[in-house]
Amino acid sequence: MDDPARPASTPTGALTGAATGDATVALPPPPFLQPAVDGAPPRFVPLSPRVAVLLVAAAVLGLLFWMARDSIRPFIVGLLLVYLLDGPVHRLSRAGVRRSLAILIVYITALTAFVVFMAITLTPLINEILRFAADFPHLAEQLNQRIQDLSDYYSHLQIPPSVREWIDSMIAGLQSGQPGAGLNLAILLPLITGAGSLIGALFGYVILPVWVFYLLKDRVVLVEAFDRALPSAWKFDTWVLLRTVERVFGQWVRGQLVLGFVVGILTFVGLVILGRTVDPIFGRYAILLSVIAGILELLPIIGPIISAIPAVLLAATAGIEAVIAALVLYTLVQQIENTFLVPKIQGDATDLHPAAVMFAIIIGGALAGLIGAILALPIAAAGRDVVRYLFRRMSPDDEAAVAALVAKVGATPTDA
Repeated sequence: MDDPARPASTPTGALTGAATGDATVALPPPPFLQPAVDGAPPRFVPLSPRVAVLLVAAAVLGLLFWMARDSIRPFIVGLLLVYLLDGPVHRLSRAGVRRSLAILIVYITALTAFVVFMAITLTPLINEILRFAADFPHLAEQLNQRIQDLSDYYSHLQIPPSVREWIDSMIAGLQSGQPGAGLNLAILLPLITGAGSLIGALFGYVILPVWVFYLLKDRVVLVEAFDRALPSAWKFDTWVLLRTVERVFGQWVRGQLVLGFVVGILTFVGLVILGRTVDPIFGRYAILLSVIAGILELLPIIGPIISAIPAVLLAATAGIEAVIAALVLYTLVQQIENTFLVPKIQGDATDLHPAAVMFAIIIGGALAGLIGAILALPIAAAGRDVVRYLFRRMSPDDEAAVAALVAKVGATPTDA
């Protein structure tokens, strides 16, 4: 995309210091803040009428968006498509191709690639789904027999009565879903509650290609109009904040696409190997299980755990050796992803503690269903970076830290 942090009308300022190794930092004064005078701490300026109008408008828009959250989900997907397609469109337009024609070329190319990909993968995937549907009664019978064998084996184990009572209570808790008893999978239900609401947003998905086309066509004009509407005192910080959010979402979008593809391929290769060395059940459903693993990669930490469940259940129909092999495979893929792929692909843009990631996913799923769970990580990471920047910006003694944050997102202001 074009660099929105460097419009022609950005405020005058030179970014040195942390960005260049020099201790000198010159940044525009932060808006809405009166500088410290005669030892008095800095204070917020009184609320101006135009700021009050903006706050009220933002509150009204936020309320409307929240009330219509089920209907705007297609447009959230559309914004992600705009981000992905704008790069090729911009490169073609810079090469002299008319922007409308460039959009059509990118549309046709993307659609052709999608059709080819579906032609390669869809037929075997549908065959595996149909095969699984036909095999399901037999697989369920096998799984039930394995569970019965395990139950018989457990009943003959010589273990202390207190330990047996504790295990029985955990099993009972898992079967009943009682909170506080064992692992309560009910917390994952909000992640799938948004799937049904997609039907109500069908019209939004139908008009989505047209909506994306107009955004791509007029994106430069819209950005310039937005920049002209900004008061000059706000421009620097506004573009820095937008670049901060863009950096997080950009790395997340690119990273999730690459991670989903790589994890799916690794899972497929591993299942094929297990199908030839451990049990044919793995190779029989390798494409289906690898597609599930690649799609659920959109849900960090929780997604890989959920994707391993069907593989383990299928492996359980073949015996304990197959179960161990499935667990080893999915654990190995997860370790490769966390150790080698995520640091290289996503960097520190969405670097959150695993506990914070799981908390954000559950909250996002409860608020906005599946889309909320998927977007919870980049929203939380972007919010963290925005708060960090604003906190530093409002601290008069932290100009070097502000300069470092500004340089990190590449939003160096230029002379007007």
